[in-house]
Amino acid sequence: MGVETVIAIGRSALELTLVLAGPVLVLSLAAGLAVSIFQALTQINEITLTFIPKIAATAAALVFFGPWMLTRLISFTVTLFQSLPQYVR
Repeated sequence: MGVETVIAIGRSALELTLVLAGPVLVLSLAAGLAVSIFQALTQINEITLTFIPKIAATAAALVFFGPWMLTRLISFTVTLFQSLPQYVR
């Protein structure tokens, strides 16, 4: 297994990580922004107010995107395991 192969596998793993984490992070960011705007409008400066909406948005994103994320992860893993004989020579 050459250096190029290791770099290609690592790169594809990092790309998959970014693709899988993206929807969850975007929805969590949107929930945090909405709560921040709400706090700015109402002048409620409660620090703990942001946690529950972010947790709910993250859980909703995992429920909604979970099957897609699992399919992508399984596909990557199966492809990687099937390619192992080509990598080890």
